[in-house]
Amino acid sequence: MPTIAIVTGASSGLGKELVRQIDAGGIGPVDEIWAVGRSENRLSALVRTCRTTVRPFCLDLTDPGAYDLLEGALAETAGARVRLLVNNAGFGTAGDFALQDRDSASSMIDILMRAPVELAYRVLPYMTAGSRILNTSSVAAFTAQPRLAVYSCAKRFILDFSRALDAELGDVDIHVTAVCPKFMRTGFLDHPGDGEAMGKMTTIGFERVEDVAAKAIAASNAGRALCIPSPDMKAYYALTKVLPYPLVLKAEKLLGAW
Repeated sequence: MPTIAIVTGASSGLGKELVRQIDAGGIGPVDEIWAVGRSENRLSALVRTCRTTVRPFCLDLTDPGAYDLLEGALAETAGARVRLLVNNAGFGTAGDFALQDRDSASSMIDILMRAPVELAYRVLPYMTAGSRILNTSSVAAFTAQPRLAVYSCAKRFILDFSRALDAELGDVDIHVTAVCPKFMRTGFLDHPGDGEAMGKMTTIGFERVEDVAAKAIAASNAGRALCIPSPDMKAYYALTKVLPYPLVLKAEKLLGAW
C-alpha cells in the first residue's frame, strides 16, 4: 500500500525543488514520488539524485490523454494512497493580449486551469484524511494584470479554486493550499513573450526557490489555504483587498510595473 506524492512541473524550477524537499522528508515518509514533466532527460537526472523511489512521467498536460495515463497508473497500483498532489506545471507570457499568439494563450489555459482541476478529480479518490493538495498560484492572482491578462486571471482561478476546494474538503481533513510567490530565478523567464513588459514586472524582485518550496510545504502540512512567502507581497495583498482596482493599477503604473 504505497504512499505517493505527485508533483507536476517536476523537471525544473520550483517543482524540482519541491521534489527535493519531499525526498528529504518535508511531508513525512512517502514510498514513491511521481514526477511529472516534459523533459525526459531532466526527469531521469531527478530519479538519480533522490533517495526515495521516483517514478518519472514524461507527459504534456495540454494532452487530455496525460490525465488518463496518470489515473490508470494509480488504479494499477494496489492500495495506492496519495499523500500530496502538487499542481505546479505552468508557464506565462507577457505582452498585450491582442498581440499574443492564440495557441500560447490556449496552452496557458490548459496548463494553468484545466490541469489542476482534472488532476484533482482523478487523484481525490486516492486521498484520505491527512492528504493535501498544493496548487502553485502567483502574486499576479491578487489583481488582474495588464499585459499579463491570461496568466494573471488563470492564477486567480487557481487561488479561488483552491479556497473553495479547501472549504469543501476540510471536514474530512483534506486541505488545499494555494501558494502565491513572486518571481523566482527559474526557467519561467526563458520565454517571456514581450521581454520589455516582463522586465518591468520583475521590478517587484525575486524570491529564492528554496524558500518558496519550504514555506509552501510548511503551509500545506499545516492545512493553511493560502501561502504568500514574501513579506512585501503580503502587504501588497492586503492593499488589494481594500483599495479600488483602478487605484491599484495607477499605483502599479507609477511604480513602473507595467
